[in-house]
Amino acid sequence: MIIARRKPLEEIEKMLAGHRRVLVLGCRGCATVCMAGGEREVKEVASLLRLKGNSAKIKEGILERQCEWEFIEQIQKEVQEADAVLSLACGIGVQALAERYPDLAVYPGVDTSFLGLPLRSGAWAERCLACGNCILDRTGGVCPIARCAKNLLNGPCGGSQGGKCEINPQTDCAWQLIYDRLSRLGRLDWLTEIQPPRDWSRGRDGGPRSFVREDWEEEVK
Repeated sequence: MIIARRKPLEEIEKMLAGHRRVLVLGCRGCATVCMAGGEREVKEVASLLRLKGNSAKIKEGILERQCEWEFIEQIQKEVQEADAVLSLACGIGVQALAERYPDLAVYPGVDTSFLGLPLRSGAWAERCLACGNCILDRTGGVCPIARCAKNLLNGPCGGSQGGKCEINPQTDCAWQLIYDRLSRLGRLDWLTEIQPPRDWSRGRDGGPRSFVREDWEEEVK
């Protein structure tokens, strides 16, 4: 899931300076699950803005998902009554709103952080960089791109100590985890296969990405 955290209130206030009618808009998707932009957070942010003496008229709203047109269409009336939206969704939601309503000021109320795994209530860990070329089949289900500080593909750097990363001693060495996992599976022989240099063009380095299912291509055209 996409993990986000709320921006400091002072930063939000600066964004909204000069606006008279503000819609604080939450999302019932990932932002709700990671407790950054659900209904409770919408009420909290709106209340804090009012308590801080913000002169704008603050309204509250929430969509099922801010990243899909069918749900964004549902707030046309609210948008017409606002001169700015403070989106508590991820960066995708912010951009979707801005694209659908080009004459409306849309501001991010949260910082989108990473794709994460919930560890416990209120805690998540990064597990995927959405690099576009998954190799988890060769690494025992442990991603060296997201979990190794150096993105190494062919074993550890040699700097880890006691199974911990030399960059951050609080973090497990990804390649130690990979070794332990493959050992349990009886597939340490996989580590002898040299992985070729990564094709980063399939990731973000190749520019903004898009994807269309092959069985939908004709319909999209």
